[in-house]
Order: sequence, then structure tokens, then C-alpha cells
Amino acid sequence: MSGTANGKKKPDDIAATYNEFKEFEGKRYTGMKIGRSHKWYYDKGEWKETKITPDEWQIHYAVTKRRAGKAPEGSGVPVGTGYHWYILAHQNVTKLNANDYSTSMTGVKFKLAHKRADTDKWSASPRAQRRRLIKILKDMIQELEKQTDEPAAAPSTDQAKKKRPRVKRKARMVALS
Repeated sequence: MSGTANGKKKPDDIAATYNEFKEFEGKRYTGMKIGRSHKWYYDKGEWKETKITPDEWQIHYAVTKRRAGKAPEGSGVPVGTGYHWYILAHQNVTKLNANDYSTSMTGVKFKLAHKRADTDKWSASPRAQRRRLIKILKDMIQELEKQTDEPAAAPSTDQAKKKRPRVKRKARMVALS
């Protein structure tokens, strides 16, 4: 370990801290520590939506995302690693003119499975991923039902920009707009 100007110790190999085993609620994991965050920039992407019912739209979004800074040398997963995430989010939109809308999304994402770079096999079967998703959605419903007495409010863009405190397990966006 090397010292820094503020007296805190910094690991000599930053990748080692990323790749070492950590524990959360009795389960081992590797990767970013709980409570840390990334910042990304998204290239010009393509958002397609199809109206299914008066209040339901099917969406598809594809884009390359780029890290705002540089990843520490040797950290992270190998190129070719894949992830299957499920996202629950608020999308807040304001029409600016005939052709433009401002939009922001605030929500949570859950890892359903991953695929290592050196294999075509996912960490969970489609059936296991579906079971995990059902559990996530049931947990979210229970959390929302507990809050039925609280007033619902959509997060403002000012609130979304504020630095968020480190979070504990299952900190969720649940306010309905």
C-alpha cells in the first residue's frame, strides 16, 4: 500500500480490490463494492416504441455507453463478458417543441444473469432468470403496497442530480408518478 496526501492508504494494484472476493448478506461476490458508482456517457442511440394499449408502450433502446473516466488498468471483467439486467424506472418527459422532448430516467436495475467472456453459457438458465425476475417484481409490489399511505411523488430532476448517499441492500425507487 502507498500513502496519499490526505493520509489514506491506496492499494498498489487497484484491480486487486475490484477482483477480490467481497461478502454481502452472506453471499460472496467480486466487482465493485456496494455503495460505489460509475458514471457513463451514452452515444447517440436509437429508442423505438410501439403503442400496445392506451397506456402501454413496448420499447427498444440500443446504444454504446462509454465510461466517463478511464477504468483502472487491469480492473473489471474481460472484453466479451455479457450481462442481462432488468430495469424498473420512472421516465419523466417534457415536450419542448414540435420535435423535441427532454427526458430523464430514475430507477433501479437488477442483474438476472451474466456470461463470462470465455463461454457462451449464462450463469442462470432462462427459467432461473424468469424466477429471479418474478421474485424481484413480487418484492417491489410488496414494497409499494407498504407505502400506500404515503403520498406518491415523482422525483424531480434537481433531486436526481444531488449526490446520493451510499445505499444498503434493496434501496429502491418506488414513488409512482
